[in-house]
Amino acid sequence: MLLKRFIFSVPWKLLLAPWQQVDWWLLALTVGITIFGGISIRSAELNQGITDWWQHWLFGGIGLALAFFLSLCRYDFLLRWHWLTYAVTNVSLIAVMLAGISAKGAQRWISVAGFNLQPSEFAKVGMIITLAALLQSRSAGKIPGVLRALLVSAVPWVLVFAQPDLGTSLVFGAITLGMLYWGNVNPGWLILLISPIVAVILFNVSLPAWCIWAVAMGAIALATMPWRWLSAVGAIGINFLAGELGHILWGLLKDYQKDRIILFLDPEKDPLGGGYHLIQSRIAIGSGQLWGQGLYQGTQTQLNFIPEQHTDFIFSAVGEEWGFIGCLVLLFIFWLICLRLVLIAQSAKDDFGSLLVIGVFSMIVFQVIVNISMTIGLAPVTGIPLPWMSYGRSALLTNWIAIGIVQSVANHRPKRKGRGARS
Repeated sequence: MLLKRFIFSVPWKLLLAPWQQVDWWLLALTVGITIFGGISIRSAELNQGITDWWQHWLFGGIGLALAFFLSLCRYDFLLRWHWLTYAVTNVSLIAVMLAGISAKGAQRWISVAGFNLQPSEFAKVGMIITLAALLQSRSAGKIPGVLRALLVSAVPWVLVFAQPDLGTSLVFGAITLGMLYWGNVNPGWLILLISPIVAVILFNVSLPAWCIWAVAMGAIALATMPWRWLSAVGAIGINFLAGELGHILWGLLKDYQKDRIILFLDPEKDPLGGGYHLIQSRIAIGSGQLWGQGLYQGTQTQLNFIPEQHTDFIFSAVGEEWGFIGCLVLLFIFWLICLRLVLIAQSAKDDFGSLLVIGVFSMIVFQVIVNISMTIGLAPVTGIPLPWMSYGRSALLTNWIAIGIVQSVANHRPKRKGRGARS
């Protein structure tokens, strides 16, 4: 009775007034996935004596508090300090290379008061802020604006790639392309940007397809670039050169390095080595069938057939214990999160806020697609975590900081008369 009186006596409208424009649907969805992530992590490490699941919830709670705080702050201040943000981002990445902690062949962590931070995760947000500031001041609809954005993003990309951290460097590329697209860049230019990578793949798959691709890129350059004929010849030449150069570099790789890249196509080639994760992950997801084997009932998960399943391969635990339906529900929730992000970007009060949200959108979409593709054998194992689901304190805090910035954009939109937050 006393609790009921207390609940009805609290002036909730006054307490929630500072967050009137916050997107509560987005907040609820991300909180729900974080909670579900902790449950899945606990299942994946139940018989190992590890308690990372409660740390996932603890840092999720810290991240939620940060998101609430950031939603109150005006995101405009990030525009004034974007060069400082960029400098701190690059300095932290250099510090990792000089005094970082090495593990599994990579040097990615810095120990701060006994806590291992991964600067490359926080660098994602730093790059989103910097690119948003650049693109709102100089349109990506012109070549100088595109080149400036690419040059600025290249510095942290190189530093992350040198750690080496292929997964995060790919995320940087996805963020850059997504923000350039939203910044009104010609879609043909984006195709030309990624065309050398496609040329390298096609050269090793089909020479006729490689030639057709190079000519097609020349046609796109002719239709979209300045100095049309010169650009067309340059695009064809770059794609031909990329194919040849890729073939030469491929020949310089050792066999085990080649296997890491293409083993996902035939993991049975090395079932006890590089293909082990993929084989066991596919078995786990397939054994879940329609409804799953039930929480804590998955044989592959509970018998620890998938090493470190609670990190990058957490989706395999979901597939085994919750089945096809559980996977569809999780994917639908991620779709709803992305939908809310797009709606916030469209209703932002300025280009800077809109670009910030699209940067976060690009980061989340790419990580979800690559992580899930990796666990079902459609992409190489790249070490990209599943947002809010995989265990990783730096990654989790980064995602929550990103959501806090998005909520700041939402919370400072023009208010609608007589209504609360926009949809």
